[in-house]
Amino acid sequence: MTAQARTRRRFLGSAAATGFLLLADPRSLRAYAANDRVNLAHVGCGGRGRELIGTFANLATIVAMCDVNDSRATEMYRKHPDVPKFKDYRRMLEAKGREIDAVVIAVPDHSHAAATAAAIRAGKHVYTEKPLTRLVHESRALRELAGKHKVATSMGNQGTASGAYRRAVEVIQAGKLGTIQAVYSFTDQGGLGWTKAPEGEQKIPPYLDWDLWLGPAASRPFHIKWMAWHFWRDFGTAQLGNWASHIANLPFRALKIDSLWQASGEPRSIRVEAKVAAVNRLGFPRWEHVQYHVPPRGDLPPVTLHWMNGGGKEAHRTQLEQALGRELDWGDKGDKKWKDWAGCLVVGSEGKLYANAHNTTFALLPEGKFAGVQVQRPETLEPSGGHERDWLAACRGGKKPWASFDFAAPLTEFNVLGNVATQFEGAIEYDPVAGRIVNNGEADKCLSCEHRKGWTL
Repeated sequence: MTAQARTRRRFLGSAAATGFLLLADPRSLRAYAANDRVNLAHVGCGGRGRELIGTFANLATIVAMCDVNDSRATEMYRKHPDVPKFKDYRRMLEAKGREIDAVVIAVPDHSHAAATAAAIRAGKHVYTEKPLTRLVHESRALRELAGKHKVATSMGNQGTASGAYRRAVEVIQAGKLGTIQAVYSFTDQGGLGWTKAPEGEQKIPPYLDWDLWLGPAASRPFHIKWMAWHFWRDFGTAQLGNWASHIANLPFRALKIDSLWQASGEPRSIRVEAKVAAVNRLGFPRWEHVQYHVPPRGDLPPVTLHWMNGGGKEAHRTQLEQALGRELDWGDKGDKKWKDWAGCLVVGSEGKLYANAHNTTFALLPEGKFAGVQVQRPETLEPSGGHERDWLAACRGGKKPWASFDFAAPLTEFNVLGNVATQFEGAIEYDPVAGRIVNNGEADKCLSCEHRKGWTL
């Protein structure tokens, strides 16, 4: 590391500790923020990781890359030939820790928590792709760990930065829709309904380190079918992790559901019940309808949030049109206003709000009643400088991002509770302060799992 780099690192650390960045002259702060690039390490370089490298390469300096799968990482490795490469992020943090300011994590869901915890314990700021974790207690642990180590954090649900998302929050919280009576979040994508584990053992491809890919998960023989990790409960979260992280982001914030995670004078349980194609403890159902019955929050009345995925578009269309009391012009083509593959409908006593999958556009119904309401940008809430930029600014000592773990952890807990409910008949009741399912001991065990030695949080 150069003397200039060491000086920069000492300044970053001491400034954050003393609050100097906040007290500095605004002109010098802007110059510093504009001219000093955060040193990033990327864990996961294929798929979504490839896209994030493309984004962050223009905003920061990439000083290390890590992937257990050389095949998926090939494109980015070739594009950044001079950046040191690793297979094990633990070895990366040991070897390059003095140069790394922050870590970007985009790996299969089952490894999110362990990789994020390792980075935080090493004192690094962290950006973790959605969902934050696979399991409820993993999210709670990361939130606590980030607070203890005072690092800047963000989850990768990019719609949080959009002007429409923040404006929709304003509209709902200002009471323009009246009392919120129900929320419907949906996607036509579902699980695969797998009920049997892959049989036999296959030869591990030369480009893959299978043991490192398993990471915290229980050891097992290699089979290519396990690599479809989205659809196995041991590795993925299916659509409640994949899409609810985006779609349910709006109602969760606008209805202040995260406030339930703050201690109060009385227990306030969230009751979750599910209808599924078939109860399945190994894989995820082909379709599901999960209902979250949310108790009062301050002056806000109780409300039910519906999550629907799989089962075909027609079923979602019918249910949403019943909630709206009118037919809509559905479709995926550009001239269709109402996308039928994913979205969110907020139903109020005085009006309704329909948002797209990432909450980056929304419409108010009936149109005539809300003709004068602009829907592109916030009027009272602060605008975003961009999802990734907001996190990098926080790494330099700026404001906490909207998608920090303080918000993203409760959102993830809430969403993946649905993946617990789909494994049981009857409703489960979750105490968000205690982090316990209070009415079903077997379901409560599903909130956490044992991590392999060397991969604990």
